[in-house]
Amino acid sequence: MKTKVLVIEDDIDLGNLLRQYLEINNFEAHRVYNGEEARMELKVNDYDILIIDVMMPKEDGFTLAAKLKVSHPQLPFLFVTARKLKEDVILGLKLGADDYIIKPFDADELILRMQNILRRIQPQLTNPNEIYRIGIYNFDAENLKLSSPLSEKTLTEKEGQLLKYLYEHQNQLIKRHAILDYLWNNSDFFNGRSMDVFITRLRKHLMEDKNVQIESIRGVGYRFYC
Repeated sequence: MKTKVLVIEDDIDLGNLLRQYLEINNFEAHRVYNGEEARMELKVNDYDILIIDVMMPKEDGFTLAAKLKVSHPQLPFLFVTARKLKEDVILGLKLGADDYIIKPFDADELILRMQNILRRIQPQLTNPNEIYRIGIYNFDAENLKLSSPLSEKTLTEKEGQLLKYLYEHQNQLIKRHAILDYLWNNSDFFNGRSMDVFITRLRKHLMEDKNVQIESIRGVGYRFYC
């Protein structure tokens, strides 16, 4: 699964170049133009790391970072900015930035610094026991056990992989081809029919809790609520 990056940069050319370069390097990148747009985007989509410019209209990068400390305290971010005064660097780091890069910069260096940040925080983000709370259920992904106060069942390996993938993308629109490419490595017709069967099975496994739903978006994909 690709690392999702939100680029917050008001310079049109630089922002587009950053997004394109990230995608070439196997990141999934989205771009917005200021802090307000970033906060709106983070309400509806999850990201693994942010790249933030400082000098932007409406809401600058420092203001955004201060708000992120409250709303998304575990979300890593780095500043990429032309502001190079020592006091600006210190302020940026005090606001919680994982790194501070001065423009102009080398794109390969940016990628390496991002990878270092993600590698460093990864142990904090993983679930070592792989136990997931899904409504009234506990899902032990390692042992494929799905249990509730009323029942316990063992899922097949593919059912477990699919449930874990849905959980990790809950409340998002998940495209059919994304699931197929990730779990079946191929999005052809026959694998699509196979996935539909597994979706039906999961719905039956989860039917004890009406708040846990796999919603079909006709012709597009699914949303998972729990």
